Amino acid sequence: MGRSQGYVTKTHFLNQTNLGSLLEPANPSEADFTATKVVVTIGPSCQDVDTLCLLLQAGATCARCDLTWGTLDYHKRSLQNLNEAMRRTRKLCAVMLDTTGREIMVMREHEIDEKGWPEHVHDMQVTEGQKLIITQNPEAKASNEVLPVSYPKFTTMVQTGDTIFIGRYLVTGSEDSSLYVTVDSIQGDDVICTAANHANLDGLVTIFHTERSPDMLNNVQNDLPIMTTDDKSCIKEVAAEFEIDFISLSFTRSGEDVQAAREFLDSIHMQTTKLIAKCETRQSLFNFKAIAQEADAVMLSRGNLGLDVLPEKMALVQKHVIQQCNLLGKPVIVTRVVDTMVTSPRPTRAEATDVANAVLDGVDCIMLGAETLRGKHPVATVETILHICKQAEKVFDHNYHFETLMREAMDADEHPDMLDFSDAADGLARTTSNVSFNSEMHHSRQPGHGSNGGMFPSQHFGSTPKLGHRSSSPVMSKLESIASSAVRAADKVQAALIIVYTHTGHTASLVSKYRPAMPILTLVIPQLKTEAMKWRLEGRAVARQCQIGRSLFPVLAAPSPSGETLLEEVVVMAANVGLVKPQDHIVCVQRVGESFVIKIVSVNDSGDGVEIIRPKSLINLIRATAGDDDDVDVDEALGNKSSASSGKKPTQQIAGNLCPPSESKGANGDSDMAVHPSAANKGPVSSAPHLANLPSKQATAVTDAIEPRGDTKKSNGK
Repeated sequence: MGRSQGYVTKTHFLNQTNLGSLLEPANPSEADFTATKVVVTIGPSCQDVDTLCLLLQAGATCARCDLTWGTLDYHKRSLQNLNEAMRRTRKLCAVMLDTTGREIMVMREHEIDEKGWPEHVHDMQVTEGQKLIITQNPEAKASNEVLPVSYPKFTTMVQTGDTIFIGRYLVTGSEDSSLYVTVDSIQGDDVICTAANHANLDGLVTIFHTERSPDMLNNVQNDLPIMTTDDKSCIKEVAAEFEIDFISLSFTRSGEDVQAAREFLDSIHMQTTKLIAKCETRQSLFNFKAIAQEADAVMLSRGNLGLDVLPEKMALVQKHVIQQCNLLGKPVIVTRVVDTMVTSPRPTRAEATDVANAVLDGVDCIMLGAETLRGKHPVATVETILHICKQAEKVFDHNYHFETLMREAMDADEHPDMLDFSDAADGLARTTSNVSFNSEMHHSRQPGHGSNGGMFPSQHFGSTPKLGHRSSSPVMSKLESIASSAVRAADKVQAALIIVYTHTGHTASLVSKYRPAMPILTLVIPQLKTEAMKWRLEGRAVARQCQIGRSLFPVLAAPSPSGETLLEEVVVMAANVGLVKPQDHIVCVQRVGESFVIKIVSVNDSGDGVEIIRPKSLINLIRATAGDDDDVDVDEALGNKSSASSGKKPTQQIAGNLCPPSESKGANGDSDMAVHPSAANKGPVSSAPHLANLPSKQATAVTDAIEPRGDTKKSNGK
């Protein structure tokens, strides 16, 4: 028996085999920092300010409002309460709006409760074997036997023998609100079905037409747009009052869907809002390359996707989606992790293991849906998730992840078309939002490079040069080299922290891509922008958008008259919150003029400043941390080897990596603006905040993973 073509997964081996030591409680002296982020869905269980404060203090880093259900006024009140909770806790939290998109719903009468949340007065009871009519007749009334749907062409989608899933909005496996029916016949506007199980359909009920083929796309897809008219209206109205960081696109099928959404956001002046593509159908897997090309992040919506993919294939799909997002450097979010905590204060063994495995796979963020929207234990759920994530992060194989990415980059250099992510190629590409990338790099533009007079060739919105692509984009390769070199240097000197200065978060996200073992303190430098006669200071949104990136620790800076003491102030703040202690090493990534800089410094004995590591001391340090290997290549340790092999001088790759702070005036990110790292928390730090939320290759297609294993083998002539 052979292995599935192109698929080999890595076994997680632990260095510590003593089970007794694994059961020891966490060290209380450890910094309360979790690299994996958590998104919570705001609903009746957590909409009040007090509960939102507790969620932020527990470690939630992003709040989601789902436009699928709930009035616009309800969602506005949720965001008002979230703003108040952020003010009270002095913690930044990103805001995500989730669209309705192509969702098909059962039309039922409902009432609005005293909090403004819609509720249905009566449940619908369905018994196994019962005949059920799904109708597209808009005048039909919902009952236990008749389900009128919101899509007027529903009968054109189904065939006799098809399976349709009918379930409660955000239904969990622990609830009895899931119903499977088999289509018996289609009669005019009605689809006659037989119920396969008993169900109590409570709340908003949705329809999902499962794919009839085990490995192809045979179903007729609905022709609903990626954003409904209501979606656009709500987004526009909400964005007029609140800062929206992410739009999550439900039922994303193709890259064109993301492009269409981007065009709409641009038209209403939301250019800086990031787009998250939700992969929740098989079609999204077949078109995953194009989707990942256009989106700023990917959400693996496992609830619906689990209905469209064979159960035995879901684990492979998850691993490959996460892996490819890691290769791209795109944040990847998974959903549906602790369903039972909707009613139980403790997850099942399978759920706890599922969360840990997602972390070991390389996920950036966990999203909670029903657990916080209507669950009985929203705060405990967030705490539990983060505790599991933190323990899994301790055994994450950072070296394997780093070496894999470096190997992929070298392979792409030798075979650039392997990672071509265009529609006509079979591979991967790395992209980012054109807004953030151009903003991060605009100080480095020079004439004569590219057709647009800058360093980059003309491209459509939302795309940047591909990983390993030989183009006129030397700065992109330099930025990637700097990011990987910083992670390598931090590992070689066993640094406790990486500090990244950034305007747009792009540099920090590249460092995060390489999954260092230590936190990445992302110091966001505000930028003064002007439109006509109006001036505004941008940066807060960038800090919030870093809240879904793994290991990122965003801190919003503020203008300060001096840049000489900047690094020391950052180190003092990190010491106050427990990220570093005296004599710890720190790797800093920033820019001085047109040069990228990696500095390695140490915290002084008193913990209130830094000590400069001189060149000879640095070489000795790297050799000491390399153990008995006295022949360690110091240039390689600092990431200079790749630059030398490419014909560039090491100093072009890491300019002034031994530069002390006193020589770094104006080295605050991309500008000469000096900043104060503790601006988001003015005054002396009296207590350490929760660090989980301080304000502040493969070229194989994912779709191969959903192919069922046949009874006969086609390989080797069998």
